[in-house]
Amino acid sequence: MSLDDLYKEVILDHYKSPRNKRPLPGATVSKNRNNPLCGDEITVHARLDDDRVAEVTFEGQGCSISQASASMLTEATHGKTVGEADALAREFRGMMEGTVDPDEDAFGDLVALKGVVKYPVRIKCAVLGWDVLQEALGRPAGD
Repeated sequence: MSLDDLYKEVILDHYKSPRNKRPLPGATVSKNRNNPLCGDEITVHARLDDDRVAEVTFEGQGCSISQASASMLTEATHGKTVGEADALAREFRGMMEGTVDPDEDAFGDLVALKGVVKYPVRIKCAVLGWDVLQEALGRPAGD
């Protein structure tokens, strides 16, 4: 199996079996955003505890890229401080823009999305959930 095929499998797995796709009762922050060009819609809910992302979930609908990315976001940011989650969102955006070469150990499954760079119109799909997370955390989202 080629690396590209493996990455496609990871994306499809997160799309077909999304992690943490549900409401979050007791969320301390929630934010919703959509991409009107393609119809993707993501709501991110987080429960913050002492400047830490104690729990994060998402709801929404859209293409496999937006939904898989949001699923991966929930796993990647769980337990991080708000600053660490914001820094990861910025690094992720940099990977999507082709300006950051991801560290596979630090990025984990997120590396599977780096192939999206080849399809500029899909980059907005991949970063949508991350932008919503940054807004929910009170951080300026990239755009």
